[in-house]
Amino acid sequence: MNDNCPHCALKFEREQGYFIGAIYINYAATVAIAVPGFFLLDAFGNVDIDRQLAFWIPFAVIFPLLFFHHSRSLWLVFDHFFNPEKQLFGVRSKKTPNP
Repeated sequence: MNDNCPHCALKFEREQGYFIGAIYINYAATVAIAVPGFFLLDAFGNVDIDRQLAFWIPFAVIFPLLFFHHSRSLWLVFDHFFNPEKQLFGVRSKKTPNP
């Protein structure tokens, strides 16, 4: 992950403990997929409980590892949306020259 945004120089890496919210997003995404998926397969797939657990337990371990970077990005988006840094609104892109 970059330290700063190449476009607006927003600092991505924040103080220690800042990304704890990303853990909640990661957990919520895992649960939002696994729980309905379990019940949908149970209702419409006629899959027994042993096969369900053989599928959903590895999913619950592997998916959060793969989704971790996305959850950090979503946490940054939520933070910037609800608590924007005032200095960003007047910052020009580093790529475009000043007139």
